[in-house]
Amino acid sequence: MHDDHLPPSLADGDGGDARWAFGTGFEDPLYGVDSTLPAHVDAAELAACCLALADDALIGAQRLAEWTTRAPELEEELALANIALDLLGQARLLYARCGQVDGSARDEDAYAYFRDAADFRNVRLAELPNGDFAFTIARLLLLSSWRLAHFTRLASTADPVLAAVAAKGVKELTYHRQYAAEWTVRLGDGTEESRRRMHVALGQVAAWLPELYDAHDAREEVGAVLAQVLDAVALTLPDAAPPLPGHGRNGEHTEHLAPLLAELQGLARAHPGATW
Repeated sequence: MHDDHLPPSLADGDGGDARWAFGTGFEDPLYGVDSTLPAHVDAAELAACCLALADDALIGAQRLAEWTTRAPELEEELALANIALDLLGQARLLYARCGQVDGSARDEDAYAYFRDAADFRNVRLAELPNGDFAFTIARLLLLSSWRLAHFTRLASTADPVLAAVAAKGVKELTYHRQYAAEWTVRLGDGTEESRRRMHVALGQVAAWLPELYDAHDAREEVGAVLAQVLDAVALTLPDAAPPLPGHGRNGEHTEHLAPLLAELQGLARAHPGATW
């Protein structure tokens, strides 16, 4: 097995706050960016877009963080943790923008720690339990490819804050997609067992593709990426099944989101308003 099986176009690709959210060191996550809402931008639509994308990132980051101390190797533990931190950073910026334009003046802590499962708007693939490493990689490949396609378009959107967040996110998501693609090739071109697991994982994530495309139609971009990666090791993604009942963008989630939020939010809810 060699990483050079990966298509070259994917191989090419940068004191503080005492609130709970996502670490310390930032007094203002949107410092230096003009936050004036353009007159022709609908505030409600912008807020809904930012909230959904932030929820995707927060929940995806929480699942990746669960690999800490459990990843196959220390190097992969660090890589997954860094990807999770990238997503947390994106979530923070997007929540901050949402609070600016939805009229609530809420900060990122309020969105992350003080909403219930029905208030979240993430796609449901992000909230599913990690399963084995192959499932995590297959999910990361789909979500990062889909999110990258979305952010690439949003980098030229009319809102200056969302455009800046997206432009920064494109660089991060390009790495996320590359990492997932490389591991897909390694597992698919590895042992009989690793190939079997990768094949099973692709079947599991494929069931959630219709919701991704319904949330943001990126079929062409995502399909091209998946074809490049999977063709390199003669794997296939099963045809998308009929949409599963419910939709994360409508607040309709699996039974797995509430326990995830209970763990994520427990400390902040036990000590509301506390600082550290």
